Amino acid sequence: MVFKRRDKRPLWRVLVELIYPRGGWKRAFLYVRHRLHRLPDAPHRIARGIFAGVLVSFSPLFGLHIVIAALLARLMRGNVIAALLATLVGNPLTFPFIAALNLKIGHWMLGQGGAGSTDEGLWQNFAGAGRDLKHNFLALFNGNQAHWAHLHMFYNDVFLPYLIGGIVPGIVAALAAYYISAPVIGAYQKRRKGRLKKKLAELRQKAAKKPGGIHPPG
Repeated sequence: MVFKRRDKRPLWRVLVELIYPRGGWKRAFLYVRHRLHRLPDAPHRIARGIFAGVLVSFSPLFGLHIVIAALLARLMRGNVIAALLATLVGNPLTFPFIAALNLKIGHWMLGQGGAGSTDEGLWQNFAGAGRDLKHNFLALFNGNQAHWAHLHMFYNDVFLPYLIGGIVPGIVAALAAYYISAPVIGAYQKRRKGRLKKKLAELRQKAAKKPGGIHPPG
């Protein structure tokens, strides 16, 4: 396969690079910016894709960010590749801040007073939900009664506040990304197009000066 890695990475390296990519987060950010600038599409379509990717990064639907961002970009007639790249706004460095902000806003909007938002409360919610998931999965085979109390608590104290609380900051961040990226990408594409035209003109001049070169009609 053309895109298959020759050096297969061990699982531990894959997990480490999810948290700290090879070359560092600065290099990863510069790479993503470079790819966004060079996408072969109109600036407003790329900016729509960026909007979709950033917005989805504020949702608690981890594992589905790429799929949802791609679908949203298609609905908005934006660039799907830009949407996928923009989901990297949500990463191990930013998720703690995004989660804290979303939960705080969500608890306030739902009138919960920050229930379960402490580190201990969050851990208990995740641990309890994990136990219920494991128990309910085994219950499919051993005939035991399913337990939903901890999953219900996790939904009320974590998932729903995260989902509701992420709407406002997600829209604000996505709009900021859209209005910043559209003119920046437009200016980059215009400057790059000018450089390409200049280089092409220089190549034509060199070709015309060579013996037997093609001269433009007089």
